Amino acid sequence: MTIEEFVRVKSMIPKVDEIERKWFVVDADGQILGRLASQIAYVLRGKHKPQFTPHMDLGDHIVVVNAEKIKTTGDKLDQKRYTRYSGFPGGLRIKTMAEILQRHPDRVLTKAVKGMLPKNKLGRQMIRKLRVYAGPEHPHASQKVEAWPTNLRKA
Repeated sequence: MTIEEFVRVKSMIPKVDEIERKWFVVDADGQILGRLASQIAYVLRGKHKPQFTPHMDLGDHIVVVNAEKIKTTGDKLDQKRYTRYSGFPGGLRIKTMAEILQRHPDRVLTKAVKGMLPKNKLGRQMIRKLRVYAGPEHPHASQKVEAWPTNLRKA
């Protein structure tokens, strides 16, 4: 390739109107938390699409069902701790993963995926396309939800 040919090659940046978003449903029953979270973050960012651009949100919507049946490796259920701090003295709250899975199973997966997305406005926009439900039912049937793609990269 000569320099003249190289100069003529243009990068294609998709326009906002051209972005096609699909809806995928994922069954988390028996899936390992971190591996599933990394694949979900991959699709939310849009890295599975050929027109991926790091500064744009090209990702698809993801609906996760059966979040209460997700698996973890090792002793994470008892050893991993989630902290919240209100900002006031004595306002530090610490809970284990087992306690959170028991009361709010959707929050464990949401927090794992959120940690794998960019920490800026773009990441906050991407995490809004994730819907996690504890049981097998979800209210998104009218969006023509497709099955989870099996040809994604292996986490």
